[in-house]
Amino acid sequence: MLTMQITGGYLKSRKIVSPKGANVRPTLSQIRESIFSTLYSLMEFEEKNFLDAFAGSGIMGFEAASRGFKNVTFIEKDKKTFYQIKSNAQNLGIEADFFAGDTLKILKKIESVFDVIYVDPPYQSGLYDEVLSAIKARRLLKTNGVLILEHPKDLAIITDGFAVIKEKIYADKKLTYLALGS
Repeated sequence: MLTMQITGGYLKSRKIVSPKGANVRPTLSQIRESIFSTLYSLMEFEEKNFLDAFAGSGIMGFEAASRGFKNVTFIEKDKKTFYQIKSNAQNLGIEADFFAGDTLKILKKIESVFDVIYVDPPYQSGLYDEVLSAIKARRLLKTNGVLILEHPKDLAIITDGFAVIKEKIYADKKLTYLALGS
């Protein structure tokens, strides 16, 4: 098992556990802090909804809940990992929405709209363009919302319909912040 620590908010320093495996690549604490610092410069978190679209360990959703997001939604395909996310949420006293299954299929059915959508699929999955297309087609991102992509720095992603707000490179990975285009 991997152990991670929440970096900010009312749950700061609390730990979560996650199964080890190729399907779980937890976002490093330095990057998580940078993401939430950037988000905080763009919006207040109260009354906002956060989607962790490829949850993995769930650490991004737990950070969002800890920092004041009203609703957090997790989508995770791997059953063992999914149940560990639910267990961590229960241990932390977090109420959230949980979806087990293929993210693309769930995005095509989900009824919610989100202020922040965090997208970090398996790097070699080739899912970025399809996920962006589904989010745009279903209007899952609110008008003033932010979509964050964590991806390999050399990967070209088609962002048609979105405007790039900010990009930040960390070694071999890149964070791309998007808003709905006009």
